[in-house]
Amino acid sequence: MSRPGGADALPPAAYAAALARLPGVGPGWLVAVLADRSPRQAWEAVLVGEIGPPVRARPRPEPVGWSTAVAGLDVKGQWQRCQRSGIAVHWPGSPGYPTVLREGPAPAGVLFSAGAIEDLGRRRRVAIVGTRRCTPEGADVAYELGYELSAAGVCVVSGLALGIDGAAHAGALAAGRDGGAGGPGAGGTVGVAASGVDVVYPRQHAGLWREVARTGAVLSETPPGHPAQGWRFPSRNRLIAGLAEMVVVVECHARGGSWHTVEAAIKRGVEVGAVPGSVRSAASKGTNRLLHEGATPVRGAQDVLDGLGIFELPQAPPRASGDGHGPSSPTGPGAPLGTMDQVVLAAVGWRPLCLDEIVERTRLPATAVVVCLERLEAQGAIGGEEGWWVRRRR
Repeated sequence: MSRPGGADALPPAAYAAALARLPGVGPGWLVAVLADRSPRQAWEAVLVGEIGPPVRARPRPEPVGWSTAVAGLDVKGQWQRCQRSGIAVHWPGSPGYPTVLREGPAPAGVLFSAGAIEDLGRRRRVAIVGTRRCTPEGADVAYELGYELSAAGVCVVSGLALGIDGAAHAGALAAGRDGGAGGPGAGGTVGVAASGVDVVYPRQHAGLWREVARTGAVLSETPPGHPAQGWRFPSRNRLIAGLAEMVVVVECHARGGSWHTVEAAIKRGVEVGAVPGSVRSAASKGTNRLLHEGATPVRGAQDVLDGLGIFELPQAPPRASGDGHGPSSPTGPGAPLGTMDQVVLAAVGWRPLCLDEIVERTRLPATAVVVCLERLEAQGAIGGEEGWWVRRRR
C-alpha cells in the first residue's frame, strides 16, 4: 500500500481513484469527503480512521471489513493501471470535471474518463436515449438525430447501450467523419457507461466504444475494471440527464431505464422531448405517454435545435467566383462538400422531405437549396424522386 507523504507520493488523482474503490462508497460520500479536503488529505483521514464508511451504505461495511479493504488497497498499482489504459480521474473542483455535474440533486463524485472531456461544459449538449428493444424505424430516427445534431455542432450524449443509444452514437460519429456543419467532429459524442471505462458493455459495441473514446469521450463513476451491475444503471442515467441541456427519448416501453433518465432530468429542470410513435407499437408506449404528459414533441433535429435556442444553422461563407451559388467545389461521388451543401445535407432526413420542409429547416433561399440538392444528388449523398428528397447511406 502506498502511503502519502513518502518518496512514492502520488498525484491527487491516484488518491481520488482509491477513494472511489472503497467498499460501499457512493457519489454522495465522495462529494462530502472531498468538499473541504484534497483527495490526498481525504485518503490520509481514511487511513487513520478519521473518516469511516458511509452511514447509509447498503450493506454497510463492517468496521473490520472496512479496515481490511483500506489496508489492502494498492493505491499505486491502481493508479498505474489507469495510466497504462489512458484513463483520467476527475473529482469536484479538479481540471476537466464537468462543472454542470456539480449542480442540482445527486452531484457526481469521482469520474473516470477515456478521451477528452475538458471542453464539455463549453459545448451544447443533448442526450438521446431509448429502449434497447427498439424498432428499425426507431433506430433510424436515433441515427438521424445523432447525425444532424452533431453536424449542427451539438454534442450527443447517450449510454452506449444496444438499440437507441448505439444508433444515436453511430449517427454522431458519422457526422464527425463527414465533417459536420461546423468542421470535423463539430459536435461529437460522449458515452456514459455503467461499467468501468475499460470494460466494454455490451460486448457487441466494442468498435463503437473505441471510436467514441477516440473521437469524443467515455466517462463513468464506476472504477476501472468493474463490470456493469444492475444497480449502476440508474446512477449512470442520472449522469446522462445531468450532462444534457435537453433529453430526447426516441422510443421507450411503458417501463425501462429511460424513465430513470427522464425522472432525473425533471428533477434537474432539464427539458424532456419525445419522438411520437405508432399507438400500435409497444416501443412507443412510453414516448407517447410522455407526449400526453407534456413532453416537447420532437419531429426532427430542428425541433431540438429550436428548443436549445439555435434557430439558425451555420451559414455558408462568402460566395466564391464560379457558378454564383456558393463555394466552388468539384462534383461527383466522393467530392468534398461546401458549407451550404453540408447545411442542406444535415436538413435532409432519412424519411422523404419535400422542398418546402428542407427550406424551412435550413432557412436558406429556395433557389440555393435546389442547387445544393442537385449537387448532393450527383454525389450520391441523397436521392430525389417526384419532388421528395431523402438521405442515402454511403
